[in-house]
Formats: sequence, C-alpha cells, structure tokens
Amino acid sequence: MFSVKFLLAFLIALVNAPYRNPQDEETKPNVLIIGDSISIGYTSEVARLLKEVANVQRPKANCGDTNSGLKNLDQWLGDTKWDVIHFNWGLHDLCYRHPESQVQGRRDKVKGTQSVSLTQYEENLETLVQRLKKTNAKLIWAATTRVPDGEAGRFVGDDSKYNEVARRIMEKHGIPIDDLYAASSRLDASLAVGPGDVHFKKEGYAKLAEQVAES
Repeated sequence: MFSVKFLLAFLIALVNAPYRNPQDEETKPNVLIIGDSISIGYTSEVARLLKEVANVQRPKANCGDTNSGLKNLDQWLGDTKWDVIHFNWGLHDLCYRHPESQVQGRRDKVKGTQSVSLTQYEENLETLVQRLKKTNAKLIWAATTRVPDGEAGRFVGDDSKYNEVARRIMEKHGIPIDDLYAASSRLDASLAVGPGDVHFKKEGYAKLAEQVAES
C-alpha cells in the first residue's frame, strides 16, 4: 500500500514545471481531512508534519455524523481540486442523545436515541463514498477511534460494529484504511482528556497525527 507521503512526492513531481519553485503553495498537493472533533485535534499537527510537501486543510466545522455529511459534503469540498481526502464519520453516528440530558452534547446511552442506526450508517456512508469518488482524489478512510469504558453516550463495542460496516464498504471500493481505531486503542489511558472521554490530550493527538501523516 502506498503511503500518503509517497503519493504526495509523486504528485509534486508531476506538477513541478521548469522555472517553478517546487515549494510554491500552488504546486503542493491539496489534502482534505474530513471528520469530527478527533480529526480537529490532530489536523494541525498533520499539517505541520506535511508542511513541506502538502497543503493540509479541513472544513471549519465539526463534520459530525453521516447525516451531516450528506447535507454538507458538497460545501466542504468546495471548488478546490483535492489530491488526497482522508475522511471519517462514526463517533457521532453511534452516539445516543437525549434532549433533557445535562451531559455535554446531550449524551445519554440509557434514555437517549442513537443518532444514526447501523443500517442507516451503512446506507449513508455508501452514498458519501460514491460522492467522494467523483472528486478523483486519493481516498483514505480513517477508522473510527475507540470508545472507552464509561462514555456517557456511547457503548463500548459499537465502535467495532461501525468500523466493520465501514471496512466492508471501503474494501468494496478499494479504499485503503488508516486504522485509527487500533492506534487510539494503543494509547495510554493517561493521554485521554479524562476517564470515559473519547477525546485526547495534545500528546495523544500528536501520536494519531503521526499515523495520519504516514497513512
């Protein structure tokens, strides 16, 4: 499997013309990162790691669940010619929420309703992949990161179920997978923001960013 760095180096070689500085911004491949707050956490470090070889960007918004993706993907893609798109949806899909919950994000896996069922997730993700393929960018799926014990709105194990559905879709379309589920599962618990929290401290995101940059 080719790494992003290999692909970026190849693309730079293609676009470099005589008398053009290969480090000019317009000659660098464009990389789009689509995802939720986990990707927000690692994008700036990915951009730093790849600053010499790529323009790394992401939508200004949290990309949320696949329903949000269906509604906003065209806007996020914009008019830019993307060379690489590294994308994920999952944690927001499998989350249970209740309007009366006092927990951040109205999370409540006891009384709440799941945002996007597994069946609907599969249908939504298939539609999103079909749209992303039309960009002709190199697509890389980022597996959904782990759900820790004690998460207020998410069940441990649902992460694996949603990742399995995504894996089947990506294999069907020949899209490589950046296994951030495995990467996040290897992180020491001290790198999480807190017990039962899906988010990470800066050091945790830095480790995820290293894998994203190499994927």
